[in-house]
Amino acid sequence: MQNLLTLDALRVLDAIDRKQSFAAAADELFRVPSAISYTINKLEEDLGVALFDRSKRKAEFTQVGQLILQQGRAILKASDELTHMAKQAASGWELELRICMDSILHYQAIYDLINLFQQSYPWIDIRLTQENFGGTWDSLSAGETDLIIGASDEPYTNDFDTHPLGLAEFIFAIAKDHPLSLEPEPLTSDKIKQYPSIVAMDSSRYLPPRSAGLLDGQARITVPDLQKKIDAQRYGLGVGYLPLHRIQDYLQSGELISPRLENAEARQHQLCIAWRKDNHGKALAWFVEKLKEMQLTRFLNY
Repeated sequence: MQNLLTLDALRVLDAIDRKQSFAAAADELFRVPSAISYTINKLEEDLGVALFDRSKRKAEFTQVGQLILQQGRAILKASDELTHMAKQAASGWELELRICMDSILHYQAIYDLINLFQQSYPWIDIRLTQENFGGTWDSLSAGETDLIIGASDEPYTNDFDTHPLGLAEFIFAIAKDHPLSLEPEPLTSDKIKQYPSIVAMDSSRYLPPRSAGLLDGQARITVPDLQKKIDAQRYGLGVGYLPLHRIQDYLQSGELISPRLENAEARQHQLCIAWRKDNHGKALAWFVEKLKEMQLTRFLNY
């Protein structure tokens, strides 16, 4: 069945409503008034309905005319957006950029970048997700993400480009009233193994999961993400290493303490950004360029 409502006819209706006359609509659309009248008359004839009430001095939209006008504008908007997206894709700009953050990072820095990006490219959708440990690499490897921020360790394959952000420091922390707080320092591994380790679950779905900071034979309590791990250790459910930048306030208030350990060693993780080498999207390139100029401290502080 032939569609009687053409985009041209909908644009004529829109112009008539905005300009409040057939003649003014004709001027805007660079047509003669008779062409506008012909388009409306033909549309009314094809639809079998009156779009304008001509009984008054000035023709006004009928109820059906108003319905077609409002719904037609939605169609025109969708058509314009589709046209723009097609041109956008053809010129190398993505329709959507998918960014995955590791849960170790604060979000203010990426919010600032997204805000800056939208000022110039407001039509590009941004999808922001979060993963834990190897889950960032997993999402990139599976093609679910275009850019990962805060990934640690080495990538699984050579398909990715990476850029280092900096080192994040981890310290051993327990609740102030945890039984280990009563033990003489430095704490031994045997003493620590008597209590569960709180583990933030690796969110990998396809790649082998990763973990860190576990002692042989130590029980574990696994929680969904880093914040839940921090909370569980604050409540005294177990022990483990935590990123220093995420627990500064709890250390200052005394809610968490960091006792000395026997054979203690500094634990630092190199964090990086990564993206697929074969992804040449312009939005991705914009974010990569900006991230290369930033220091890790932007993501570690509020």
